[in-house]
Amino acid sequence: MDFTRFKALSFDVYGTLIDWETGIWNALQPLLSVGNRSICRNEALEAYGEVETMQEAETPSLHYRTLLAVVHARLARRWGISAHADLHERFGGSVPDWPAFPDSREALGYLKQHYRLVVLSNIDDESFAASNRTLGVTFDAVYTAENIGTYKPDSNNFNFLIQRLDQELGIQQDELLHLAQSLYHDHVPAEASGLATVWIDRRFGMEGSGATKRPHKLPKIGGHFPTLAEFSAAHRAASKSPKGGT
Repeated sequence: MDFTRFKALSFDVYGTLIDWETGIWNALQPLLSVGNRSICRNEALEAYGEVETMQEAETPSLHYRTLLAVVHARLARRWGISAHADLHERFGGSVPDWPAFPDSREALGYLKQHYRLVVLSNIDDESFAASNRTLGVTFDAVYTAENIGTYKPDSNNFNFLIQRLDQELGIQQDELLHLAQSLYHDHVPAEASGLATVWIDRRFGMEGSGATKRPHKLPKIGGHFPTLAEFSAAHRAASKSPKGGT
């Protein structure tokens, strides 16, 4: 794929730019401590991914911070842990503490010189604003589940993205490249919407699916990189190529 032909990059944030699995795992520790439960990281993350996916489908208009609190309460019941509501609310407010991947800030700074940068995320505006300060880049457009009223993988989210970029930034569908970690939440519906995609495979080399549900069918992707830094390096190399392609 010739990455230099696109005018804009859209990003999933949590799992792609923000290390949400480390953030989730750290935020689950108070609950596991209260319940005196010894659950391994992968088991906990896979349970989280299953419950969050169900909750987003059941309550697509629920504010993400509230949704996280509900997911936490459901996990507590699943694991047989009695916990006060304050603990669930604390988990719901944990997103600002989720760390960025080490390469995200520098890679975004480089890509900002060559593309319009856009966010399409299953998040609320306030939580994203905190993460954005960690990422240290000004995005040209930010579209959250709070704005849209549904959660990915609902096709409505990608239709919203395509329509708004056309209306607000004059970016056409074939000028947009979507970068994401989640095959289930992003690549499958992006492919159905006709978008080109690149897989930023943050779980490269790891066992299991972590906090992201596996899709029933693998989507077609235009590129595969374990980190955003490696995608940026591929763009840099392509830009120096006489043909401008990879």
